Amino acid sequence: MRYLTNNFTLPELTHTEVRKYDNTPPDAIIPNIIRTANKLEEVRALLGSKPINVNSCYRSRAVNKAIGGSKTSKHMEGLAADFTCQTYGSPLAIVEAIAKSDISFDQLILEFFNPATGRGWVHIGLAAKNRKQILTINPHSTFSGIHP
Repeated sequence: MRYLTNNFTLPELTHTEVRKYDNTPPDAIIPNIIRTANKLEEVRALLGSKPINVNSCYRSRAVNKAIGGSKTSKHMEGLAADFTCQTYGSPLAIVEAIAKSDISFDQLILEFFNPATGRGWVHIGLAAKNRKQILTINPHSTFSGIHP
């Protein structure tokens, strides 16, 4: 198994449930996926070195379209990851921890968090110039935003 960093593999960061389409990244995208893996290592360290479960990182255009992803999704560039860390806490707790940290990111999004069940996930996206933008996607979320 090819590890990109100490804790993340290429198969883990290119996994998809959409089996109908090839999700093999082009060679030119691999450095972006490695950059995202390194960012996830920073997040993992912040969260007490607890295991992170990556739901989605790289997505081919076909996979992104099949799941209804944004036409400008950073996932297609290998510069975004959706994840949880159940042994740390809820997605809200993770977003709050990252928002209060020195970790650089372009977008940090609390996605579809349900306070009653604790379900949802965190999206972290990277760019050439990170904006440290914090958003939520869920009209029922209790997250109001933390601004550094």
